[in-house]
Amino acid sequence: MSPSYTIATDPLTSDAVLGLLQFHLDEVQTWSPTCKVHALPADRLKQRDVTFFTARDGGTLAAIGALKDLGDGRGELKSMRAAPEYRGRGAGEAILLGLIEEARARGYRWLGLETGRPRQFTAARRLYQKHGFAECAAFGNYISDEFSLCMERHL
Repeated sequence: MSPSYTIATDPLTSDAVLGLLQFHLDEVQTWSPTCKVHALPADRLKQRDVTFFTARDGGTLAAIGALKDLGDGRGELKSMRAAPEYRGRGAGEAILLGLIEEARARGYRWLGLETGRPRQFTAARRLYQKHGFAECAAFGNYISDEFSLCMERHL
């Protein structure tokens, strides 16, 4: 049975949250060339156009994710990551669903994301596809190639 997760905004100040974010940044650096890593560091995730969220199992950090406001009814998912001990336990799905719910509450009509194409990103791509995201043309400053894949969902 999967835990029940609590999704909430987070100030990105605790050691646990900063540690999971750094784990995410370090890990994606091993899977893709530096120029293809679009994960945001903590200082960028604290800016006004981004809202950072956590998923917790009781008091234990299970996953992180962020919603970036692109303007004009559009948002982008950023820094989605389940803690290693919560992979395969629904934490990533919980944070994704929480971000989609928040996007709807904000009146967004479109959500986009950029993820990797290498095999290490397969589980993430499957999760996004399961919840209605499909490959799309590159948006923003992204370039789709053998490392980067853009996906979208209309709300």
